[in-house]
Amino acid sequence: MDTKVAIAGLGTIGYPVAKAVHHDIGGLTLTAVSSGGVSKAKDKLEAAGIDVPVVANAELVNYADVVVDCAPTPAFREVAESTLAAGKLLVTVSGAALLDSPDLIDLAEKSGGQIHLVTGALLGLDAVRAASEGEIYSVRMITRKPPPSLAGAPYLEENGISIDSLGEPLRVFTGTARQGAKGFPANLNVAAALALAGVGPDRTELEIWADPTVSRNTHTIEVDADTVRLSMTIENVPSEDKPGTGRVTPLSVITALRSLTSPLRVGT
Repeated sequence: MDTKVAIAGLGTIGYPVAKAVHHDIGGLTLTAVSSGGVSKAKDKLEAAGIDVPVVANAELVNYADVVVDCAPTPAFREVAESTLAAGKLLVTVSGAALLDSPDLIDLAEKSGGQIHLVTGALLGLDAVRAASEGEIYSVRMITRKPPPSLAGAPYLEENGISIDSLGEPLRVFTGTARQGAKGFPANLNVAAALALAGVGPDRTELEIWADPTVSRNTHTIEVDADTVRLSMTIENVPSEDKPGTGRVTPLSVITALRSLTSPLRVGT
């Protein structure tokens, strides 16, 4: 019997994931979606040849064994709590939201549910997780993004930082991953994932640059541990409709879902 999958959100990440689950991943069946715009969501589903109901976030769990969170950050709590309370699997890229809701990990443990925070637009998480089995001395991430990718971030607005008409790179933030996730919730899921894989959000150092000289969302990770020293850089092509999200992010979710039924799983 196929594993039933429901998806919260049908935007930049959720729509390609829905199409992949419905048309391309054996062993999975798309059973429901949720969306802030029901009429638009129905039109998108029809265009993709998908016939499933559009329901409320909290109702997704009634249709599925696995709920995939691709919704905007404000919807994360509702989606996650209902899924985990039912003892089911939550697949998400919302690392920043998860940092704000650590009690959900306790809920998953009590109910028998599970949270799968997928890699998203980052790299090297397998190596960082392996290093964390020993001793990690330091973790640092430097993020450089085209200014439009950072537009509207709460930290910029609260501190009166303008990134309009920049002629050269501007460092707009330095601090911990926890602080960065709060100030840039739509941009720093990658930092949150790195922190959760390694030494935690309060020991993971973070720099964010608004950089008009780059066209891709760029993340450099530097890790020093007793078993390994590594430095890695990834340059993500921004999505056309949502520059803060890399095109690779929905593909990462699709890969995670494909591994649920694949006879071969590569990676930790």
